[in-house]
Amino acid sequence: MSYPIIEDTTYIQEDVEVKEFRLAEYENCRFENCNFEGQDLSQFRFLNCEFVRCNLSLTNMQNVTLQDGIFKECKMLGIRFDLCNPFNLSFTFYNCLLDHSSFYKTVVKKTIFRACELKEVDFEQCNLTQSIFDECNLLHSKFFQSILEKVDFRSAYNYTIDPDNNKLKKAKFSLLGLPGLLEKYNIDIS
Repeated sequence: MSYPIIEDTTYIQEDVEVKEFRLAEYENCRFENCNFEGQDLSQFRFLNCEFVRCNLSLTNMQNVTLQDGIFKECKMLGIRFDLCNPFNLSFTFYNCLLDHSSFYKTVVKKTIFRACELKEVDFEQCNLTQSIFDECNLLHSKFFQSILEKVDFRSAYNYTIDPDNNKLKKAKFSLLGLPGLLEKYNIDIS
């Protein structure tokens, strides 16, 4: 399928419901204060794009290409990143709301999550090798058979991770995070 290519363009306060957003390959574009909530972005391609203060909640991400995406202060509730095109899937999140999203079985090595809300996010069977969760709330997020090698959880909080069911080689945790690693043993840590 041939896509029109749109490069180096900035979109400010576009409402996809009002103005038709066309299927294309977007390269080095910036989307600011755009509302994509509930829209179908399937098959879209975003390469080296930046999303700032956008609402992408509940968008259809079926086969979306996201390479080197940067998301800042975005609302992204219930996003199914596991439906994205897996080829070179890569992104960084700063101060984003990602609750109820899914990274199930994705390979997203070296991903940075900084000051994000990640409540009830599915990271099952996800490869997060060398990722960073800096000041992130991981309340009720699921890690099962996940590859968490060299992941930095030192400033993350509210996580529960079973060391027996995840690969944690050289992962980094703070002393305050120990209860989240030992929860299954039902022991009291003072």
